[in-house]
Amino acid sequence: MKKTLVLLFCTLHCALCFNLKATPSDSIDSINTIETIDSIATINTIVTTNSTKPLTEEKSYVDIIADWYNDNMNYGTITALMAIESSFIPFPSEVVVPPAAAVSVREDSNLNFFLIILFATIGAIIGALVNYFLSISLGRAIIYKFADSRLGRLCLLSSEKIKQAEDYFNRKGAIATFVGRLIPGIRQLISIPAGLARMPLLPFIGFTALGAGIWNAVLAIIGYIVGDNMDLINKYSHEMGYIILALLAIIAIYYIIKKLINKKK
Repeated sequence: MKKTLVLLFCTLHCALCFNLKATPSDSIDSINTIETIDSIATINTIVTTNSTKPLTEEKSYVDIIADWYNDNMNYGTITALMAIESSFIPFPSEVVVPPAAAVSVREDSNLNFFLIILFATIGAIIGALVNYFLSISLGRAIIYKFADSRLGRLCLLSSEKIKQAEDYFNRKGAIATFVGRLIPGIRQLISIPAGLARMPLLPFIGFTALGAGIWNAVLAIIGYIVGDNMDLINKYSHEMGYIILALLAIIAIYYIIKKLINKKK
């Protein structure tokens, strides 16, 4: 576009020089030529100015959903988005629970802090059950094949991630569905190996509810303290997750040592 305008400008400039050498009777044509050149120069300025303006940054699907959620925040949307987060579809729980908890402290809010945790946990159970039953019905081969497919990649899945979650489940057993809910990268996928191993349904729901409930309570507390500042939420949610894991490990070690001491007696 710019090259075309420059070429046109040069052409008209040559025409102007020719007209200036012409007879006085050609003065009207010269004036028209000058006006044309002024118009082209104006257009060229506009094009140049517009080309220097930064392009508007496109929003990700998470940002789009988050904007919609902030305008439609209620127990139903909390449950639905947490069900998506807990399934194989990549969506961060940090976008759902902390902002709702921040809103719950307002005087005009219709949200209750404890009900946010409850409905977020119900949503997490629903999403986990989707993964659980899909794994049972499809089987290991199809699950791994899907993880490496184009759609699976769009869902941020891979056979390596599924294998990691399955190995973790095989090492820890049924308790992995509880502990795995507190580990980033494992949290959304731990229900897949549980389904592949055909873990009994009631223990699966119980451990999932317990782990998801603790995680949602942590997110709600962070949202209550820091508000809807996503940078602080992302920072402290990961740190709190590891702190909880450390506390659970200490408790587990305490009970193991206590049990060993009682056996020696």
